[in-house]
Formats: sequence, C-alpha cells, structure tokens
Amino acid sequence: MNETTPVVLLLLALLLTGPAPALLARARWPLAVPRAALVLWQALALAAVLSALGAGASAGSLVVAHSSPGAGLVALHGAAMLLTVVVLARLLWSAHTLGMALRSRRRWQRHLVDLVGRADRRAPGAHVLDAARPLAYCIPGMPSRLVVSAPALEHLAPAEVDAILTHERAHARARHDLVLEAFSVLHNAFPRFVRSSVARESAAGLVEMLADDAARRRCGPVPLARALARLADAPVPAGTLASGAVSPVVRIRRLAAGEPGGGAGAVPPWMQAALAYAAAAALVVVPTITVAAPWLTALASALR
Repeated sequence: MNETTPVVLLLLALLLTGPAPALLARARWPLAVPRAALVLWQALALAAVLSALGAGASAGSLVVAHSSPGAGLVALHGAAMLLTVVVLARLLWSAHTLGMALRSRRRWQRHLVDLVGRADRRAPGAHVLDAARPLAYCIPGMPSRLVVSAPALEHLAPAEVDAILTHERAHARARHDLVLEAFSVLHNAFPRFVRSSVARESAAGLVEMLADDAARRRCGPVPLARALARLADAPVPAGTLASGAVSPVVRIRRLAAGEPGGGAGAVPPWMQAALAYAAAAALVVVPTITVAAPWLTALASALR
C-alpha cells in the first residue's frame, strides 16, 4: 500500500462532499433521467463515506507497518484516522437517532389520521381530513397512509385528484422515504465544515420527478401540472412526503415540455442514463479497490 493512499482517499472524500455535489446539482440532464441521476447521487454519497473510512483504515495500517514513521507521517495519517473515526461515529449515531425519530413521528401521524380521517369516494384509498387548506401527502410506513384535505377535494377536478393521489402512491410504493432518509444520515455523518446539503435537496427533487413520471404515465401531464400548481403552497407535515415539498416550478415546466430528453440534437435519454450508471459504478468501485487491492496483495504474499 502506497503512503499516499490515505491522503488521496482523504482528498477524494472532501471532493465528493463539496465541489462534486455542487457541480452535479447545476447539471440539466437529470431532468431527463431522474432515476439514473438519483443512482449517481447515491453513489456519490456512498463513495464519499467509503473514501473517508478507507483513508483512516489505510492510514492506520501504514503507521503500524512502518518501522520508524516520522512526525509528519504520523500527523498526516492521524488526521485521516481522526476523520474516519468521526465519520463512522456520526454515521452510526445519525442512523440510530434519525431513524428512531422519523419512525416515532410517522407512527403518531398514522394513528392520528386513522382517528380523525374519513373515507370519501372522490379520493379512493385516502384519508380525508377537515383541514383549513388544500393539501395532499403520504405518510410512509408499513402500511403507508394517503392523506388529502377536504378543501383539496373541493378545489381540484376529479382528474387532478386522481393525478395527485397517483403521485403519492408512487412515493409509497417505491419507498422514497428510505432514499431520503439515507441521504440525511450520510449528510449528518460528515462534519459541518465539509458537508453540503445539496445532495439531500437534489435527491428530494429527483424522487418528486420519479413520482411525477408515474402519475404522468397514468393520468397525463395536464391534470398533474394543474394539481401541482394549486398545491404549490400546501403545508407539509414533518416526516411526510408531499407533492409540494419541493418547488414545483421546474417540475411543471418539465411536464409541459412533454417526454423529457427529446429535441433535435439532444443526447438520447438512454445514453445519458447509461453514462450516469457507469459513473455511479466507478465512484463506488474506485475507492473500494484502492483500499482493498493492496490489502489482498499483502495477504496473498503472507500466505505464500
């Protein structure tokens, strides 16, 4: 294992938590292939954690294996090990506390809507609440709950109600809550001075686009776009998924443009998706191989 390996992995971890997410967030191609873009974001976050953990693990191995490490080597590798310990501890703590808090809140919300909600033939499968404002959202869980307010049923046309409920069912069926929860856990794992919220925010937008696509395929773009516009300012209870949780302006424009990825001279969506999946695979494989390969070589040599 090269002595520069911990430094390279540490720099890669910092790159993947700051500049790389900022660059990806400015790209326009995710509008055409949101599923592939979401996979790339997940790979980016996972690669950042793997790089941070690998930096500390490889630094510890080098310091132990070095016969007479200098002060500079010890200090540099000590910094890599410290980051690893911090990231690992925060990752475990965040996964525990965030998961417990979200599940507790959602259990209470499901119990509440079961008590005060009512059925309505205009919103099959949903719990109707007598709230003051038009709103619609999904409470994730097993089983999930679809919630719509009475004012929403009054203000939306039947086709629009069907579109927005199809959108929320897509969230529940795909368990988009677990995707966003993972991004929140990884976000909290890194120290405040190196992390960025852009990955979590971008992922939230992408899962909304995925649910939009599911609703568009069944109900068409026009009813969904109208429903999004009318529910744009709807309040979103904490811990739920709602169509208005992310600014709907870009999503409505995307629906108005028709099937994404078209246009003369445009890169075909399948090619954009293939490139995104390839980049995602490379992001996960590179830091893993960088750390694992030297260890496997050393182990093979020791067994000879």
